[in-house]
Amino acid sequence: MSYFNQQETEARIARVREILRKKSLDAALIYYDELNVANGWYLTGWCPQFEKGCVLLPVDGEPLLLGGPESEPFAKMSSAITDTRNFTPFMVPDEEYPNATISTFDSLYKELAAAKIPMRSIGIVGTAALPHNVYVQFESGFAGSKLVDITDEYESLRVLKSPWEIEQIRSAFTLTFSAYEAMKAITAPGVYEHQVAAEGEYVCRKAGANSFAFSCIVGSGERASAVVPTALNKRMEDGELVMVGIAPRINGYAGVIGESLPVNGVYTQRQKDCVNYLREAFAVTKDMLRPGVSGRELDVPGRKSFIKNGLIDYLVCPFAHTIGLMEAEGPFFGPNSDDVLVPGMTVCVDISFFGHPELHGARIETGYVITETGCEPLCPPMDAILSKEV
Repeated sequence: MSYFNQQETEARIARVREILRKKSLDAALIYYDELNVANGWYLTGWCPQFEKGCVLLPVDGEPLLLGGPESEPFAKMSSAITDTRNFTPFMVPDEEYPNATISTFDSLYKELAAAKIPMRSIGIVGTAALPHNVYVQFESGFAGSKLVDITDEYESLRVLKSPWEIEQIRSAFTLTFSAYEAMKAITAPGVYEHQVAAEGEYVCRKAGANSFAFSCIVGSGERASAVVPTALNKRMEDGELVMVGIAPRINGYAGVIGESLPVNGVYTQRQKDCVNYLREAFAVTKDMLRPGVSGRELDVPGRKSFIKNGLIDYLVCPFAHTIGLMEAEGPFFGPNSDDVLVPGMTVCVDISFFGHPELHGARIETGYVITETGCEPLCPPMDAILSKEV
């Protein structure tokens, strides 16, 4: 079994090749690793463990998977691209694989030249994450090639989701609500944060999540000010708020929930006011989710709400971002963004504040797909919870 869809993969490869032809490039080199998974996963439905890698996609010719020998058998079983080559800069440093065939970029360049696959100019994807030693060795081995950054053009292909992608994202959002219910049910004074995380992760894994787009967030009391606090061996205390968040992936595509809960099951009046301020900003931001709205416009109502309710000094993140292979990926619809909502985008309303001297931090979040006339919730029960006051 694999996580890729062959029809989707073929269509994506064709779209990348359209970019290459438009820019008169002979190939694309697409970098990925376990943290920067999305660009590689987009073409392979796969990511290695321990090692890094690249997809080399000629404008004419079969794509190659460049990586390390430890992940090579895994790639041949599970990746949409299975023609592999192994290179030292992608491997675990100083590890030895005596029976592996290790290539160099120079030998690969000569191999492609012998096959009459030109490499005069190559588009590079993922330059912000590409390790220096990989770039330097590739540049040296492909010394006759001109290297051009095409990250923006490539990543723009991921912005609008196909019906199949939306189906995966919707399935992941369905898991988020089951996880939320499990995490809420165990939340109580004396329970460890990591126990809350375990309940949510168990529900998602049992239901088929292949991974998580971020480590489960559980931050109680002052720890909620940490913005993205992973669960620790801290016991939650009576009277605290706990911020929870989880982002399971289905076939690589993420869903997410964020909520702030009273540890003892009952909000104090001050906590209730705080959570309702978030819901007010949530409602006015959600109302802006329709085609043609820019980030500059989308940001305004939530910002006005934060100013009115005294939270603007504790605003860290804008109120909306897209979601897909990553839980938060571009476009990010911040106050200086000219990106525009378009049908087929999947967008999260993500309302939060951090660093408050009394309330510390809190977040609420769920997602929507942009339609021709507005938006539809990807997780209707979570939408219902976050759309009404507590």
